[in-house]
Amino acid sequence: MRTSEIDILIVPGWTNSGPDHWQSRWERHFKTARRIAQDSWDEPLREDWVRNIVASARELTRPAVIVAHSCGVTAVAHAARDLAATYIAGAFMVAPADPETMGGWPATHGGFAPTPMHTLPFPSRMIASSNDPHCSIERAQQLAKAWGSDLSIIANAGHINTASGHGPWPEGLLTFGQFLKSLGPVSV
Repeated sequence: MRTSEIDILIVPGWTNSGPDHWQSRWERHFKTARRIAQDSWDEPLREDWVRNIVASARELTRPAVIVAHSCGVTAVAHAARDLAATYIAGAFMVAPADPETMGGWPATHGGFAPTPMHTLPFPSRMIASSNDPHCSIERAQQLAKAWGSDLSIIANAGHINTASGHGPWPEGLLTFGQFLKSLGPVSV
């Protein structure tokens, strides 16, 4: 798949992705990318986030790849069954957040837990970090296995966001390109 032949749905996590975050940079870089808006970035509610993801996917008329980060990854997992009947060709999921272990995190109170543990209805690639404060390696491995996701773990990358030095994140862009190639040619 080529980015010009698909839509790219950006699904940020809690508090959205700031202008220097790699997701925001990708949104500006790819002409076919668009961010899924949420009702509240600061006080996320699972039902609202899932509804907005599914509604955006249902508007599609060609294949799309989801690019999710943090709490957005968990929201995509919650939306997955409703996304099965849409044009989602795959999901590129980075730095999943684990609502079961994050006391005080707004998504914990917004219904994101428990995290779904069923196979996703589309191919997926998860990128996790060995020292992510929001998800342990063991939990990332457990989620990837349950979801049927290919998993890569980056050493000492924090939460793979601007605060951990991943603004441009060129390695992520290369990995995303490899993921798109693995999805094969565009088909509707």
